[in-house]
Amino acid sequence: MSSTDLSVSRQFAPEELELKKKERVLERLKDRIAFREEDMADLRGELERFEAQYSMQVGRLYAEIDEIEAEIAEEELKLVPDDEEIKKRVEELRRKAEESAARAAAAEAAEKGDWKPTAEAKKAYHDLARTIHPDLAVDSEEKERRHVLMAELNKAYSSGDQVRLDKLADDLRHSPALVAGDSIGDRLVRVIRQIAQVKARFVELDRETKAAKSSETYALFCKARDERAEGRDMIAQIAARTAVHIMRANRRLESLRNVNRAAKAHVQETFGMDIEDFRESGAKGHKKPVDKNR
Repeated sequence: MSSTDLSVSRQFAPEELELKKKERVLERLKDRIAFREEDMADLRGELERFEAQYSMQVGRLYAEIDEIEAEIAEEELKLVPDDEEIKKRVEELRRKAEESAARAAAAEAAEKGDWKPTAEAKKAYHDLARTIHPDLAVDSEEKERRHVLMAELNKAYSSGDQVRLDKLADDLRHSPALVAGDSIGDRLVRVIRQIAQVKARFVELDRETKAAKSSETYALFCKARDERAEGRDMIAQIAARTAVHIMRANRRLESLRNVNRAAKAHVQETFGMDIEDFRESGAKGHKKPVDKNR
């Protein structure tokens, strides 16, 4: 058999044909998974930014109203210090106010602005996701490394960090993990496993997308988007209603404070005592305090 015949024979070897076929399938899957990851990253980023915007405009007001309502309960407790129900309510409202304040502070710290991905950022994300996707790894160590890279990629993309995206791309170009050199059999097994892993990731992405779109945040996001399309700002409307609630609650708080200030002045004038001492003596036996002015 001539060298030409041997060459032709090798070219059409069954394992080589199967490898080429699987490689073409894998290339198509790489593109599809990159687009799906990009879509998921877009959705995740939109929801995160909406949640941050909502927290900044409304969550801050909710934190304020929770604080005022806790202070109202505390003023009410001063009027009836032995009321166990009011004591319990004060504790609950104070805890709620602290939690709301913590959420508002976290949202403010996480606020990144209304970033929209540029064509450059989208291309960088797609190219990187296509290359470093964890499900393209063939062993656990490489898979873990790619998971870390993918997390960094998602974070950079969602926050609009083009500099970080460029650095990830540059690091990847020099990564030894991208250098391959094995037998046809090994390459075929690797490609088959990569195809299986990518298909499994499609299932995971379907599940993640479904979970995101069934969340309360997504429902609120869609409602705000629809309202905006009709020329209304849902978040601003909610904020306005909450501001009215805050104004009314502040009036009630100030009224209770005036009552407590008047009671304090009365006790001081009548008994020559601080009202807290007066309440303490009443709690210890309801003994009438001595009037120091007589």
